[in-house]
Amino acid sequence: MAGDTKKLQPIIVKKVKKGGHAAHGGAWKIAYADFVTAMMAFFLLMWLLGSTTEGDKKGIADYFQSPLKVAMLGGSGAGDASSLIKGGGTDLTRQGGQVKQGEVESEKRTYNLHALKEDQRRAERTRLQELKQKVEEKISVSPALAALGGQIKLDMTAEGLRIQIVDEGNRPMFDSGSPVVKPYMRALLQELGAVLAEVPNRLTVEGHTDAKPFGAGERGYSNWELSADRANASRREMVAGGLPEARMLRVQGLASSKLLDTQAPESPANRRISIIVMNRDAEDAVLKNLPDVEEPQAPAASASAG
Repeated sequence: MAGDTKKLQPIIVKKVKKGGHAAHGGAWKIAYADFVTAMMAFFLLMWLLGSTTEGDKKGIADYFQSPLKVAMLGGSGAGDASSLIKGGGTDLTRQGGQVKQGEVESEKRTYNLHALKEDQRRAERTRLQELKQKVEEKISVSPALAALGGQIKLDMTAEGLRIQIVDEGNRPMFDSGSPVVKPYMRALLQELGAVLAEVPNRLTVEGHTDAKPFGAGERGYSNWELSADRANASRREMVAGGLPEARMLRVQGLASSKLLDTQAPESPANRRISIIVMNRDAEDAVLKNLPDVEEPQAPAASASAG
């Protein structure tokens, strides 16, 4: 019976697990992953620096040196670009880095201003062409003015619409050596004043004479004074026809300095009155050369000898 008891006693087997050393644990994997990540970031940085333009690099440097200055000048950040075009510019001409927002807005304003001025010039040319046709129609429908049609010359110049009233030997605008307007020319000038009052452009009135000198010589009353007096007499007739006085910008006498017929300096064709309906560019050019003085309350036109 005792032998049977021994046979039934359980046998216990003990297994000892050998633990690994700390150096062979999983911590090395974390360090290796950090190293690989750092190397990838390093090579990515090197690639980015190699593909960045000098302008972008300078923009980045400027930002970190003085970020407030860059922010105040405009742009979303130095070296930044919202365009895929190389260099960060807004067009193919921009290869030097970011175009700041302020520069872009300035270019847009310049372009818009230029386009606006071109539109204004086109509209003004159209208006002056329509005025030219209207003057021609006024002359053609009036029997009294139609007789003077051969003495009226209309053309477009760089300054605007030029209306020239030319003397003829048998139908002069003025008596010889006199600034008094002939009655038939007075009607023409007043009719022109009424038509020109319908457009906002300012006017230049020029008096011209032939090259025949006065008997008093250069020291006395000469063609300079006569041409200025005739220009002013013409101005007064146009004002009497309804032209506002303020529309006159320049009234001047040019004597024989700008002959119409250079081959015959003493020809009656050189005795004429030129009325120039000025475009905006010509008006600005004249105003730019005027002295910076306050305008009088009641402006009075003056004749200037050329």
